[in-house]
Amino acid sequence: MPAIKDETRIPVEGRFVISRTRDGGETFDVLTRGLPQTPAYDIVYRHGLAIDETGDRLAAGSTTGSLWLTEDQGEGWQHLSGHLPPIHAVLFAA
Repeated sequence: MPAIKDETRIPVEGRFVISRTRDGGETFDVLTRGLPQTPAYDIVYRHGLAIDETGDRLAAGSTTGSLWLTEDQGEGWQHLSGHLPPIHAVLFAA
């Protein structure tokens, strides 16, 4: 979830996307299905993204109180809530 440097804390080009690499950072896939479109102001802190033990389910919580879930490694996201307080961390229970 790329963002402009810490001083600005807004998504790059106002787009809320997930960037996924499968080759150690050589290339990235930009995933957007189910995520807010431009202009977007959601930022996800480092601990605001969790991956379950299978690697298939991911949860992301934003500083603006939105929570998303994917069960297909980020291909498509479901918006679970948009009315939470700022989310600083998410975690899957064991």
